[in-house]
Amino acid sequence: METILLTSAGMNVKEEICKILPKSAKIAYITTASKVEEDTFYVEEDRQALREAGFDVEDIDIEGKNENELRGLLNGKDAIYVQGGNPFYLLKSVKASGFDVIIKELVKKGIIYIGVSAGSYIACPTIEMAYWKQRDRDNFGMTDLTGMSLVPFLVSAHFETKYTEIIKQEILNTNYQVRILTDKQAILVKNSEISLVGYGEEIKL
Repeated sequence: METILLTSAGMNVKEEICKILPKSAKIAYITTASKVEEDTFYVEEDRQALREAGFDVEDIDIEGKNENELRGLLNGKDAIYVQGGNPFYLLKSVKASGFDVIIKELVKKGIIYIGVSAGSYIACPTIEMAYWKQRDRDNFGMTDLTGMSLVPFLVSAHFETKYTEIIKQEILNTNYQVRILTDKQAILVKNSEISLVGYGEEIKL
């Protein structure tokens, strides 16, 4: 069974994450996207929360790795937890390392994919939504924004009412369905079944 959980803010939906992970799961904790961020408190908070929940968490940076190295590092893991940060830097590392190829293979084998913000964005067909609320964001030279296409829709994370008009306009300009998430929500994909989990109604704009 393919299981993908795309979150806006990771362990803010701890209950949903714990539901899908086996007891004492071994988790590959991908920290790459946070390397270029100044404020990385969320990386430590999520790591600690996962460990307190009883999971075996190993930090892994995919930047500079190749497919063989990543296969070795990810071997035996029950879940791949891709943290947030800069989605362009993350996507650049994903493509250079072959992480995208490996993840598609692992998900098909039943390994759980959990994305947080940027980690959710790269699971989509494109990460174009990374520009929507911050047009001057450093894209680290990325011009091809094609994502891993683990899901057929886009996710817009960290929704606040102040972003309503911006997102409304961008939805009109994209070729994909857009699922909007607050920091207390996530999209769960189990095979072909897609559902909103967490707190509150789904935001429709």
